[in-house]
Amino acid sequence: MTPCAKFSDGASFDSAAVKFSFERAKDAKSTNKAKGAVFNNITHISTPDAHTVVLVLTNPDGNFLFRMGENTAVILHPDSAANAATKPVGTGPYKLDNWAKGTAVTLSKWDGFRDANAIKVKKVTFRFINDSAAQVAALLAGGIDGMPRFQSPQSLQQFQKDKRFVVEMGSTAGKGIMTINNRKKPFDDVRVRRALSHAVDKKAFIDGVFEGLAKPIGSHMAPTDAGYVELSNNYAFDPEKAKALLKEAGVQTPLNVTLTLPPPPYARKGGEILAAQLAKVGIVAKIENVEWAQWLGGTFKGNFDLTVINHVEPLDYMAYANPQYYWGYDSKAFRDLAAKHAATEAAKERTQLFGDMQRMIAKDAVNEFLFNATNTAVYRKGLKGLWSSSPIFANDMSAVSWQ
Repeated sequence: MTPCAKFSDGASFDSAAVKFSFERAKDAKSTNKAKGAVFNNITHISTPDAHTVVLVLTNPDGNFLFRMGENTAVILHPDSAANAATKPVGTGPYKLDNWAKGTAVTLSKWDGFRDANAIKVKKVTFRFINDSAAQVAALLAGGIDGMPRFQSPQSLQQFQKDKRFVVEMGSTAGKGIMTINNRKKPFDDVRVRRALSHAVDKKAFIDGVFEGLAKPIGSHMAPTDAGYVELSNNYAFDPEKAKALLKEAGVQTPLNVTLTLPPPPYARKGGEILAAQLAKVGIVAKIENVEWAQWLGGTFKGNFDLTVINHVEPLDYMAYANPQYYWGYDSKAFRDLAAKHAATEAAKERTQLFGDMQRMIAKDAVNEFLFNATNTAVYRKGLKGLWSSSPIFANDMSAVSWQ
């Protein structure tokens, strides 16, 4: 029998570790964000031998195998799981050397990895640089060798002309949206949400934030998703129609709201653009800039009016089937449609239902769907293997090398 893979401390990575991790993810005290949608759907887990795990689901889920490849389904070391947030022990090609919170994470090659000879880079440091100008300065000064998700389109031509660097354009699974709190008045009225959609000029937003390096979207799916439906023109930019819908809904203007913005440039710069556009239809958006901890502790808990966020997780549309999710969309019709889609095996029917879900989210104007960003990777010449596309929010360093 083929030996099991190993954790970096020498312990076996086997079916018992999988069972432990999944049961931990669905435990009553679990904070795993896929707990409700994925792990609570697992009725029974059995391990006939060290190499086999059998999962029985309560309800069919056509995307279950895909979900097993996401970060939320990572298999944890049973003996160190409690410390995984700060001292993780994994089975991959690298092990944690140091974590300077808020500054950098340093990894080193693990010689016990099952294919250690294929790993060319012995040490990797990820630096945390939120400010786009600081990212540009770090690249130019040699402080970093590459930026897989370059966030300064205004500086792109500078790197394209610099022979020391390579610039590559790719795709993402991201959905940039102006999230609307569907629970709060007057946003609980679909006419008000539609008014917000008509008030926003997506092209002006994309040109102003991304220098045009993004695609407009009209629902919570990315153009890279199989079965994607083009709905970006559903709510044409029409300030007069926005005003009429607000009047029809009985909204007195000026309507004062708060627009909460997390740190990324697309949110901070984009928020300024959105506030200016909303003001033209009588919606006065007071901007509140917050750090991620505040956003996660307040906005993501449902304490907000409007916010701007790029949802980078692929195929995360099932959040719309959860009334407790932070935007508060409560639609039995959508939940029934999503359940039918999950239980359907025929590819043609699944594609049709996937389109129906997109159209329903758009029709209900749950959020204002803005952009699918182009992924831009900038890195030093000679560095090979960085992803130019971002199908999932990850950086696979196992294939990176210097040539």
